[in-house]
Amino acid sequence: MQHVQRLLDQLQPDASPQVVCAPGTRQPQDTIIIFTGSFNPPTVAHLALLKQAQRYAKAQLEPTHLYAAFSKRTVDKEGVERPLLLDRVILLQDLLCTRLPQTGILLFNRGLYVEQAQAIRHSFPKVKRILFLMGFDKIEQIFDPRYYEDRDASLEALFNLAELLVVPRGSAGEDALAELLQRPQNQRFARYVQSQPFDPAYRDISATLVRERGASYQHDITREVRRFMRDTRAYDRPVKRADGSEVDIYNERIQYLRQRLGPVS
Repeated sequence: MQHVQRLLDQLQPDASPQVVCAPGTRQPQDTIIIFTGSFNPPTVAHLALLKQAQRYAKAQLEPTHLYAAFSKRTVDKEGVERPLLLDRVILLQDLLCTRLPQTGILLFNRGLYVEQAQAIRHSFPKVKRILFLMGFDKIEQIFDPRYYEDRDASLEALFNLAELLVVPRGSAGEDALAELLQRPQNQRFARYVQSQPFDPAYRDISATLVRERGASYQHDITREVRRFMRDTRAYDRPVKRADGSEVDIYNERIQYLRQRLGPVS
């Protein structure tokens, strides 16, 4: 836990793009597939997506390695406070160790894919090819000009460094992706984007619903995640005591970690 927090402390969101390997993760080389998310919490859909990437990796002619990744600044999720990034990293480490032991974890300081690709190229010169794995909702975000001062320049920079693997999300499948890529402003980038199959059973699973409705969505998470939620109460509302006062069990955990580790992310 202390090692993970020290690594997170090194990552400054306002610094130039940075990346570090979580404890136990080998340094990237050759071809790498990166699945960046908030994993809040990790669901069976996250695992299914990583398994799909694993199948893709095995079909490649060159050595291909798989990584899940976190960013200290996640686009459109900057306000996420619970659970701590520290807890989410450790939870995913435990989950992958059991379920997908060949998958590493990378930690970035910045949230845009182009920034993450720059960090990889700068820090790991043995990497030959970068592929980002994502759902359809993310590629819509990537092509959305609201996230850029100069969209085309940023996309050119991204696709000079990396390619994208896209899986269906909800009802948006290959047809929706094809329509997005056929738009005049996007056509020149289409060759850097590959569609991947994904079991429809996982397309509508939402970490947001797991956080908000708990027990009603227990089937969408693994036993490791259920145990984490039960033990930490990270997503629970404060509990009322008999005297009318309230106690926030997860906040007590945060205070304990701060006493033990200092400032925590």
